[in-house]
Amino acid sequence: MSSIPYEDWEPVIGLEIHVQLNTKSKLFSRAPNRFGDEPNTNITDVCTGQPGTLPVLNKEAVRKAVQFGCAVGARIAPFSKFDRKSYFYPDSPRNFQITQFDEPILIGGAVAVDFGDHTKHFAIHHAHLEDDAGMLKHFSTFAGVDYNRAGVPLLEIVSEPCMHTPKEAAAYAMAIRAIMQYIDASDCNMEEGSLRADCNISVRRKGEKELRNKVEIKNLNSFHHMELAIESEIRRQIRLYTAHPHQNPAEILGKGTYRFDLDKKETVLMREKEGAEDYRYFPEPDLPPILLSPTYIEEIRASLPELPHERFKRYVGTLGLPTGSATLLINDKKLADYFEEALTVCNSPKNVCNWITVEFVGRFKDTGKDLLSSGIKAKAIGKLVALIEKGVITGKIAKSVADDLFANPESDPEEIVNRNPDYRPIQDTSSIEPLVDEVLAAHPQSVADFKAGKARAFDFLVGQVMKLCKGKASPPIVNELLTKKLQ
Repeated sequence: MSSIPYEDWEPVIGLEIHVQLNTKSKLFSRAPNRFGDEPNTNITDVCTGQPGTLPVLNKEAVRKAVQFGCAVGARIAPFSKFDRKSYFYPDSPRNFQITQFDEPILIGGAVAVDFGDHTKHFAIHHAHLEDDAGMLKHFSTFAGVDYNRAGVPLLEIVSEPCMHTPKEAAAYAMAIRAIMQYIDASDCNMEEGSLRADCNISVRRKGEKELRNKVEIKNLNSFHHMELAIESEIRRQIRLYTAHPHQNPAEILGKGTYRFDLDKKETVLMREKEGAEDYRYFPEPDLPPILLSPTYIEEIRASLPELPHERFKRYVGTLGLPTGSATLLINDKKLADYFEEALTVCNSPKNVCNWITVEFVGRFKDTGKDLLSSGIKAKAIGKLVALIEKGVITGKIAKSVADDLFANPESDPEEIVNRNPDYRPIQDTSSIEPLVDEVLAAHPQSVADFKAGKARAFDFLVGQVMKLCKGKASPPIVNELLTKKLQ
């Protein structure tokens, strides 16, 4: 691969992200909106499309949609309506989906995504409310349909075709997930299907203005798989066009719906792409339009919490976190909230962040668990860092305390240190001074370098003393003795 990823070609990517809203009941019925229950238990006559049943709109789903619109700066439509989208499939009990076709609830908007030291804004075309389908479940000798998911409220967020790399697409999708979590509109659990993405991909020669035919990859439920699938499809399209340079591009690549084969790392055609006319859209006769007042919209806008991009700017600008660490935290609201709670007992953001995102993450790497589900309290990590900051324990001892916390998550770092004599740093100057003398005698060049103004030499000498005492000497005393003797 050349240093220019796609040489003379420009990928164009748009995403359709389907987010299940975390309302207590479904979009048009009183059936529970709950994942993991026994099949076909969370259903009503409305969910299964029984003749004569009428849908009733869930007001909380509308509120959560408006919250998202306010968060991304979209225009909240004062008038929007529902439509019927006809298709025949076993997971659609009515043989049509209730969605919003030409009068969606949200128009426009943009999502800010932070890439290191710069921010990109990705445009949203619109977002609309609709109900989810059921789930087909395949077994060894038969298949069944579970209608528990049928009727669950979805907000489908349709971007403009404004992304040009797989990483941009994944970062945009992660930003959507974070916003949804911050406004408490969805848990966005991709493994449970509460956030799913369809990717629309085309490529064109650099400098071309017109878009070529696009391919849609359906139901990607992992950001990593999304990147793999988009990369694979971009390369496939480039190969096709390159092999037929003089042929009409529309004849080389037709519009189609694909799935991603993870084992083969390639996209596989499912069906030719349908057009809007194939779905025979028409206005839903059993639901009135949604009418929203300016007062209602402004009340929701005023109640928004701190959003991910705002939190990122605070973490970098006020708390001084590196951009990579800030991005890691803000993209996972629960982890960012955990970090915030740890700061209530220790005002050392960089060190607290390091222990949360590096030290403890490493300990859980091969366990199948993570810090948030471990039972270790955020304030325990805050206390651990505070003990280091106050000089009560050294960094090396802190790692042993962290190991004890890992083994016994309910423990308190201060109690762990008080119970274990080995965790108390050597404070006795008479015990540390001989070690300092030994290090100074063994490293005359570092002593000379320090006196010549090289500050790093002092850090080296401190490290050598700590190495001799196996990390148990009090760092302030080591620093004091070294400074005194070097002067």
